[in-house]
Amino acid sequence: MKKYLLILALLPSLLIAQKQISGTFTPAEEFTYAFLYHATPTGAEYVDRAELDDNGHFSIPLDSTMNPGIYKIIYALPPEDNNFDFIYNGKEAVAFDFSLENGLEFTESQENKLWASYIKSMEMVNRTLSNFYTQESTDKKAYLDIIKTLNDTQKAYEESSQDLLANAFIKGNKPYIPVDFEDLSTYSKNLKSHYLEHVDFSNTLLQSSDFLVERVMAYIFGMNTNSNNEVYKKDVDELMTQIGEGQIQLKTILFEMVWRRFTAMDNPEMANYVADNYLLELAQQTNYTDLTTQLMAYKNVTIGSKAINFDISYKENGQLVTTSLHDLDIAKQYVLVFWSSTCIHCLDELPKLKDFLSDKADIKVIAFGLEDDDSNWRQKIKEFPDFIHVLGLEKWNNATADAYGIGSTPTYFLLDKDKKITAKPNDFDDLKTLLE
Repeated sequence: MKKYLLILALLPSLLIAQKQISGTFTPAEEFTYAFLYHATPTGAEYVDRAELDDNGHFSIPLDSTMNPGIYKIIYALPPEDNNFDFIYNGKEAVAFDFSLENGLEFTESQENKLWASYIKSMEMVNRTLSNFYTQESTDKKAYLDIIKTLNDTQKAYEESSQDLLANAFIKGNKPYIPVDFEDLSTYSKNLKSHYLEHVDFSNTLLQSSDFLVERVMAYIFGMNTNSNNEVYKKDVDELMTQIGEGQIQLKTILFEMVWRRFTAMDNPEMANYVADNYLLELAQQTNYTDLTTQLMAYKNVTIGSKAINFDISYKENGQLVTTSLHDLDIAKQYVLVFWSSTCIHCLDELPKLKDFLSDKADIKVIAFGLEDDDSNWRQKIKEFPDFIHVLGLEKWNNATADAYGIGSTPTYFLLDKDKKITAKPNDFDDLKTLLE
């Protein structure tokens, strides 16, 4: 009798723990842990972790307290590059195989298997359509047969996923489907203009996944062979229109990623367009102060912009001269270098800078020292008597350094006589090449 009572007592906990996320990574020796996170529209919440066994296998119990939604597995560092999302509906176990060679395949979970199957099926149809255009075929019947297959495939998966969470992704991914024959130019134009048509930006499931980010980045950066800034501007504006009213947090996330891509592309015109027209206001509305600072700093140091002003004092013929960067008028060019007396790279490069400019009277160095205190700095500047020295206390919290977006030392800016930024050398060798 006691045994039966014990089984009955354990039954609720057994039922709670009966579902799990499990997987196998290969090659096993390349992996150690799997970390499970619950993805949300604004980030990810840690759930649990599991150590992989010698065969690369792990499992993590999924109890009844776990809400349905998007979950994330992180399997290596850096986490932003070594992760994948999956759907958990609260009703079924999830299992997968992950291989560095073959990628991800779900072996359990109707939700995830259906979504993966949909992606593969649509890729096959789109590949057939791509081949049709590549061959420059004019066979209208063959074309319409491909389009019918595309339409039928989309409808079939929408119907089979009707009661599943995967349905939001399948509907959101619905492609443009022509009603008649279209040449490549027309089809490409229509594909682009309808690309975000079925995306529900208010859906929290989509917001919690990588879907919206991938869709938006593909729309702006992946669908034009000859994008120029006017096209980019139109696409950025259209993105804001498609998202619609509200969704301030989501807009901030998406437009920040777009802004960062433009900065990585070294396209300051577009980066500043995104910031000036959308992102700066969004960052202020969401109290994202770090992003606000970054946006302003990037704009401040765009080549062609006038360098941010700051106070300067220096001695000339034994007399103290108090002025500002903008009012300084003693050279045809200026090298503005942010450095620190405790920075090894700075102490290596500043003597080289001094020697290189020793016979160049028309170039003046303004050395802005970022320091916690002035004791060491006052000793070091004696080695560079021809430089104009500015002390910036509070080091990384210095307001001028923030305005210039300084994240490391030494950081160089080349200015013309009017204090406009003409170049941003990466290091002394880069600066030397520019000046030579």
